[in-house]
Amino acid sequence: MTDFPRWKYALVAIVLLLGVLYALPNLYPPQPAVQISANRGATVDQALQDKVQGALRKDGIAFQSAELGADRLLVRFANTEVQLRASDVLRQALGDQYVVALNLASTVPSWLRAIGANAMPLGLDLQGGVHFLMEVDQKAVLDKQQQRYVDDIRALLRDKGVRYLSVERGAQGVVATLRSDADRERAATLIVGEMPDLTVENGAVANDAYALNIAIKPDKLREIAQNIIKQNLGTLRNRVNALGVSEPIIQQQGDSRIVVELAGVQDTAEAKKILGATATLEYRAGIAGPGDPRTTDAVRNGNVPPEARLYYGRNGEPYLLSKKVIVTGDELADAASGFDQQTGSPKVDVTLNAAGAKKMLDFTTDNVGKPMAVVYIERTPETKIVDGKEVRTTKITEQVISYATVQGVFSKQFQTTGLASPKEASELALLLKAGSLAAPMDIVEERVIGPSLGQDNIRKGEQSVLLGLGAVLLAAALYYKLFGLVADIALFFNLVLLLAVMSMIGVTLTMPGIAGIVLTLGMAIDANVLICERVREELRNGSTPLASIRAGYDKAWATILDANVTHLIAAFGLMTLGSGPIKGFGVTLFIGILTSMFTSVTVTHAITALLHGGRKLKTLSV
Repeated sequence: MTDFPRWKYALVAIVLLLGVLYALPNLYPPQPAVQISANRGATVDQALQDKVQGALRKDGIAFQSAELGADRLLVRFANTEVQLRASDVLRQALGDQYVVALNLASTVPSWLRAIGANAMPLGLDLQGGVHFLMEVDQKAVLDKQQQRYVDDIRALLRDKGVRYLSVERGAQGVVATLRSDADRERAATLIVGEMPDLTVENGAVANDAYALNIAIKPDKLREIAQNIIKQNLGTLRNRVNALGVSEPIIQQQGDSRIVVELAGVQDTAEAKKILGATATLEYRAGIAGPGDPRTTDAVRNGNVPPEARLYYGRNGEPYLLSKKVIVTGDELADAASGFDQQTGSPKVDVTLNAAGAKKMLDFTTDNVGKPMAVVYIERTPETKIVDGKEVRTTKITEQVISYATVQGVFSKQFQTTGLASPKEASELALLLKAGSLAAPMDIVEERVIGPSLGQDNIRKGEQSVLLGLGAVLLAAALYYKLFGLVADIALFFNLVLLLAVMSMIGVTLTMPGIAGIVLTLGMAIDANVLICERVREELRNGSTPLASIRAGYDKAWATILDANVTHLIAAFGLMTLGSGPIKGFGVTLFIGILTSMFTSVTVTHAITALLHGGRKLKTLSV
């Protein structure tokens, strides 16, 4: 008998059963659908579902189902043609309060989803869309930060009564020019004490002007660069919602780049317009809110006081705000959401730079108990055709996102309360912190993949996998006979396990990933070739069939392990050092090598032991 213990049989059976279960969802193709989610202030409820169904029925658009979730409504359709018609109708019916996005809804049975079994998401090259690689302008980041320190240093020296001739940006940083050596020493002490992120050195002395060279520490520069990337990521995610894209991919690549992939989007001009739009914030004194007679009169009769302007909130509610701006978003340093310690209600903590803090202090000193509003302003470039010519214009959108009463005097740091929920607070913090890009970004790479090309890629990918698998199965069966058929069974389960593991960890399937699958199938048979040749060699040396099987697996294992470890190292290098398609290929290859080691050795050994164990054999079909 072969020495294959029962616990190994149980292990093989359990692993293969789980593999089949978690690979099974990939047999269920996704279904065209429209996903509807709420913008700020709107809600997803039964009333929305009734409105959506009514709009579709009115236009004679057939839908298969409408599923109401916690924060979205998903409407399924029979094909993409009906899906596109429905999205146009729903965008017109729902307006700006909701985001209508094209989606591919899962058709995986609920019992599989209940155990966490889901199909692999498809990459951009398999479903179509646009790909942008955007790079942060590092020089602009440094210039902006240096200018902020210039303002802060001026304010510090002015508040402490230190006489200075100038504080300006220089070639290597910030240069402060003082009237005397004593003033320079005092300024250096103040700057080091108040701004520990700066290095201060004495500069040249000329014509009774004493220079002080001020630079940002390298660690602080790296921290600023990382914060800039994170802030831009938040801004881009916020803007992508306006495109109506379901499940966009927006992620950091390296130290200064961001990848944006928008599945289903084909209009690159529209995508660029949204991603490149500029936005800012303004804090204005409130004059009258919704329900106030002055606001009502302004809306109905157009009687707006000369010192005021009429604005609208996110739900269309009117506000009268002062024409004078207190501070703008350019003077905002940070914003974070949280909870008020006394009341437990959601809040947003805001930090201004020195210039903004002085303006806010002056305003709040004279306006305790009066309202203050935050206005979100977005400027989007547009191109219109006028008299047969292209005319570039700018669309300006202004919206009141917060209207609250000033509770006390504050300057650099203050908080906004009276928010409806923690989600409202986090969204407001995002708008305050990421209302505009923290630094300019350039599109350094751009690709467009049509939906028909994506479907063609899927078809060719399936064909390549089936062709590669079929060729390997046939060659193994013809050359190694029964042992070849056993290797074929293991190779099939290797594909099943590979798909199962990729589905479980959420690997996105791309064309390079399909290439990795095909390569894995070709490489997986190598281990069985080694085992079969070892068994043949033992038979030629006069060993009994069962002894030959045992020796074949034992002697081939060391060689199989060495070969696969070197492959794993190469795949790991592609995973960690590569990006985009290269990384996807490396991930698939890494997982495939691990599954092939299990199926090629353990699974084939189990099947071989099951076929030959307990029998008196004269020879082997190998």
